[in-house]
Amino acid sequence: MLLFVHSAAHLLVDAVCAAALFGPLKGQEDLTALILLYNTLAFSTQCLVGLAADRIGKHRISAAAAMLCVAAGFFLPLPALLRVALIGLGNSVFHVAAGTETMINSGGKAAPLGVFVAPGAIGIAVGTLFPALGPVLAGLLILAAAASLLVKAPVQPAVKRPGTAPRSPLAAVLLLTAAVSVRAVGGASVSFPWQTGPLLILLATGCVFAGKFAGGFLCDRVGAGWAAWLSVPLAAVLITFCEAWMAPSLLGQFALNLTMPITLWLLYCAMPKNPGFAFGMAASALWPGTLLGKLIHLSGPSRWWILLLCFLFGLFAILISLPKNSTGRGLARSRSEF
Repeated sequence: MLLFVHSAAHLLVDAVCAAALFGPLKGQEDLTALILLYNTLAFSTQCLVGLAADRIGKHRISAAAAMLCVAAGFFLPLPALLRVALIGLGNSVFHVAAGTETMINSGGKAAPLGVFVAPGAIGIAVGTLFPALGPVLAGLLILAAAASLLVKAPVQPAVKRPGTAPRSPLAAVLLLTAAVSVRAVGGASVSFPWQTGPLLILLATGCVFAGKFAGGFLCDRVGAGWAAWLSVPLAAVLITFCEAWMAPSLLGQFALNLTMPITLWLLYCAMPKNPGFAFGMAASALWPGTLLGKLIHLSGPSRWWILLLCFLFGLFAILISLPKNSTGRGLARSRSEF
């Protein structure tokens, strides 16, 4: 039940933040700079927030407080900079706190991570396209904060480790973090000319949601290695060479996003005692990669090679980071844990 509440809250947090940027802040002369500041605060701070979360704990209280901060950032008549700081930092704390709670209570499986991260894509799209819904969304977010505190605490799983550690945990963390950033470079440098209206944008967002949602289940079913082989090559071909056509682009977006919960799960395998930092590292790596991708203006074969190399590196990082003596499937218990 808590996973459902936090997943719904994830949608609402991202939607309210987007609605604040394109609602109360719309018309600001420096809106582009404010959006840049918001994204920097919301993403780049998550590794630091994760370190604090692992020390302090109290993830549910922190997540609820962050929801209220985001709602306050929307409703209160604040100066633009203060509003952006409040919703940006609130977004950061919520993602880490609720994401850490999801990891801890995942029973070592990847599926809950996919269920939690997937709704954020829908929230961003809804808040951006329909900022007039902001007051309703912010009101629902306040209710979600209350629900997250009132819902019955889940029973802690008997085994908290997500699986056996990879052969080199430090190398796995570095490679997976770099892969997130590189994947963001590839994703941000692609444009889809067929996305010409709200309905098509929402359709593409639905494929992103479906990919993230299904990725964790696929990982638990066939293992992280096989899931990567099934998703990354397909995404590489479709996104690199078929971006101008809607149907293959949508399938490519679905395939690409299958890897997101897999990456999070593998980071947790590498750092089982630091779930907050594991979650925050992935998010912090996303923003610089996205910025770099926006700055890349290439065409033809040079662009194709860059995109393919981005995907190849992501696949390599996942395969190198697989838990030792394990196919990456579900929960792997060592004898000392029985």
